Amino acid sequence: MSDDEKPTQNDQRQREGRKGNDPYGHRLKRLRQQGLKPPINQHGSKSSGTEENFVLDCGWGRLAFAQTFEKSEALVSALREERGDTRDIAVYVRDPHVLLATAPHEVFLDPSHTYRLDLTTYRSSKTPPKGYFIRRLTSQADADAINRIYASRSMVQMAPDFFWSKRDARILTYFVAEDEITGDVVGTVTGVDHARAFGDPERGSSLWCLAVDPQARHPGIGEALVRRLAEFYQAREAAFLDLSVLHDNEGAIKLYEKLGFRRVSFFSVKRKNQINEKLFTGGEADEGLNPYAMIIVREARRRGIHVEIIDAEGGFFRLTHGGVSIRCRESLSELTTAVAMSICDDKTVTRRMVENAGVVVPGQINADAGEDAVSAFLRKHRMVVVKPSRGEQGRGISIGLTSMEEVKAAVEEARQHCDTVLIEQMFEGTDLRLIVINFKLVAAAVRLPPKVIGDGKLTISELIAAQSRRREAATGGESKIPVDAETTRTLAAAGYELDDVLPKGEELLVRKTANLHTGGTIHDVTDTVHPVLVDAAVKAARSIDIPVCGIDLMVTSPRSPEYAFIEANERPGLANHEPQPTAERFIDLLFPLSMPHAVRRALQNQLHTGRQDEPSDDR
Repeated sequence: MSDDEKPTQNDQRQREGRKGNDPYGHRLKRLRQQGLKPPINQHGSKSSGTEENFVLDCGWGRLAFAQTFEKSEALVSALREERGDTRDIAVYVRDPHVLLATAPHEVFLDPSHTYRLDLTTYRSSKTPPKGYFIRRLTSQADADAINRIYASRSMVQMAPDFFWSKRDARILTYFVAEDEITGDVVGTVTGVDHARAFGDPERGSSLWCLAVDPQARHPGIGEALVRRLAEFYQAREAAFLDLSVLHDNEGAIKLYEKLGFRRVSFFSVKRKNQINEKLFTGGEADEGLNPYAMIIVREARRRGIHVEIIDAEGGFFRLTHGGVSIRCRESLSELTTAVAMSICDDKTVTRRMVENAGVVVPGQINADAGEDAVSAFLRKHRMVVVKPSRGEQGRGISIGLTSMEEVKAAVEEARQHCDTVLIEQMFEGTDLRLIVINFKLVAAAVRLPPKVIGDGKLTISELIAAQSRRREAATGGESKIPVDAETTRTLAAAGYELDDVLPKGEELLVRKTANLHTGGTIHDVTDTVHPVLVDAAVKAARSIDIPVCGIDLMVTSPRSPEYAFIEANERPGLANHEPQPTAERFIDLLFPLSMPHAVRRALQNQLHTGRQDEPSDDR
């Protein structure tokens, strides 16, 4: 070997670096990757294949890659082209203080951290997803499902045809998580390939819009989506996967750090628009408000309505606009009369009122009617429900009772909540909640009782605890599964006890009540609910003369006309029905003049058309 062919000391160091023996290589690599990004094209030298001033349309908004811009003025100009109802983001901003000084009244520094996963060292998980699988977006229905999840997480939605038009794009990649049993899409994530987008010499990639359906029953969906995207770009020889997460999103940050993401010093800048308002104004002192009060408060503030928090823990607040001031407790306002409240409070009275209005009600008897009468009622209907005459949130209700022993025990439990206890004919089917505001249907959703899925290791008690924690986290603490007589009775009917280990893959109903506060889940059916069910809900609301209520029906299917009235709720949880515009219609009811002009004009035209269609008295 000649002297020219002999390896130099530098060559030897490079080889050792590739083997991981260079003590300085890792530090230098981190400095290169995590230092503030300079522009790709410096001093007039243009990288081959790199696009200048690159902006990528993602449907919900655009990503402006700041490293492709040489001047702050050009980047601000790009952000000014933001479309209404979208959110543009300038990412990888160098010298953010300079950019902010360029347009201080228009842009702000996003209070998010950037995290990076080194794909050259990333190792995939050996544990496959259980109960669901990850796949690419394949249909228009997938696009609709993604938008539904975005709406449930208060994220900016996009036109479904945008998803579909980009399904085969090489720059944007969409993955969804699909439930193996129901076929429902329960999670989604989007990826951007920087090299294909603008010729990134660093061969980077980024993760956007990770979202999991709050009703999803399987654990680890978010982690599985992140891993699948990382493996996808790793296979395409991307060097890293970046993401942006709000600084106070502790749950997400914990997940990313668990997967190996490390915080890096990159910045993002956004425009001061309506969508971003809370990020640059600091929001209001809303600590302690539950999700049901928060959704209304946010809609009110969005319209410029003054909000005074009276008692955050109790959900009390005052809304003031145009000289009108209205106190509310979540969706219960001063527009609901004390008479209407008293009707809803007493289930016996509610039943009589709606029955007189022509609404179908199940058979009912008072638990104090005597043992013979109760026994005869049970023989006639075979299966009954026991519930306190007064109460809410599913407390004290027992379902599917078939023996006098069960009925007696359930009556004693219900008496702990109310002295008057009712025994009702059980209508087997699905629990349907209809939100009626101003005597019009706004939302409809089926409510399903909580279930757990066995893994062959954990006891049923441990599975319930884990599922309860997930429901509590997804609902801001509003939903959890109690372990009480109803739970043990439901398990016993299936042949199980709390300490039993549920076989792997087996699904088990743990309660028969579908109330959200006791661990139930809710699934929107507004677009498919049968007109007979809508008519029954509106009739019930009118009979009580209540402007805002949740009507509960038991139905064979939300698409079929068969039903039985269960109860009316004077303070329904509007947050449970996103993406339906429940908070918007609530504020419309309280302050009609705050309604957007286009909506108000459409309603006026609808009313005018309806009057023209009415028969004249002269006929």
